[in-house]
Amino acid sequence: MDGLFLVLFVFAAFAGGFVSGFSGFAMGLVVSGVWLHIITPIQTAALIAGYGLLTQGYGILKLRLALNWQAIWPLSLGTTIGIPVGVYLLTYLNPVYLRLGVGVLLVLYAIYSLSRPAIKPMKIGAAPDIGIGFVNGLVGGLTGLGGVVSTISCQWRGWTRDLQRAVFQPVLFAAFVVISISMAATGAFTTETLKLYGLGLPFLLVGLWSGFKLYGKIDEEMFRKVVLILILLAGLSLIVPAVLAKP
Repeated sequence: MDGLFLVLFVFAAFAGGFVSGFSGFAMGLVVSGVWLHIITPIQTAALIAGYGLLTQGYGILKLRLALNWQAIWPLSLGTTIGIPVGVYLLTYLNPVYLRLGVGVLLVLYAIYSLSRPAIKPMKIGAAPDIGIGFVNGLVGGLTGLGGVVSTISCQWRGWTRDLQRAVFQPVLFAAFVVISISMAATGAFTTETLKLYGLGLPFLLVGLWSGFKLYGKIDEEMFRKVVLILILLAGLSLIVPAVLAKP
């Protein structure tokens, strides 16, 4: 890795940590836009999983007083079941059209939600939450966006920003545990990947700390809009490659 690639790698690590600290998710969305051009896809996926455990664990620690285990366990259970199902279905489904469809739905949802006030809070029970978690994991296994559905569902409930993050961040942590175990079993965490992990770690931590500092200065409506904008970008990140891949 030459000097320019090194700068790009550590800058992406910082930016990913910052966005995760500020919003609670989307670290993978940020870093993959850079890393996929300078390191292999397997290394990118392994680093996102490894760093994801750290960023989500840090978020859980910071928001530990707001943790709502009644809401966390159904979403986490469904997510851990849905991820391997999604990965399995990839062998039977056309990933291009799949990513295009999911991306369009995310973009439409984000645009619609940004153009109107927050929806009336919904009360969702444990059984539906397991189903939502399953869809969350399914989408994660199919597209790599393992927390977007659970994040959206937290917005539906009308919770404060701390309560939302205190639920969707543990769910994301559970998703990264499943992904990390799966990747470790396939030998994705090579010596070279671990070296890259150590190289980017201090920059990610600085970004994570900085993001949390800024998070403490925004209000509820700003947080809602930031999450929706990141969901919009997530959708576009699926649509653009899918369109370019079509003949």
